[in-house]
Amino acid sequence: MPNWDDCDAVERQPDKVSGAWVFRGTRVPVSALFENLRAGASVDEFLDWFEGVDARQVQVVLEHELNSLSV
Repeated sequence: MPNWDDCDAVERQPDKVSGAWVFRGTRVPVSALFENLRAGASVDEFLDWFEGVDARQVQVVLEHELNSLSV
């Protein structure tokens, strides 16, 4: 499980989406990215479906996840 505290593309606030990690400046949970990718969606489709999330945020989150796997 990655430590999202040091990832600048995401944030967590107790009163926002029940305290889930979300893409900064949105209400889109980070988990939605991984759920959609597992279901076969592309990153471009995810970006089309979830307004407010930008490609840089997705790239940072994916890199952060990958780096956490190699630790």
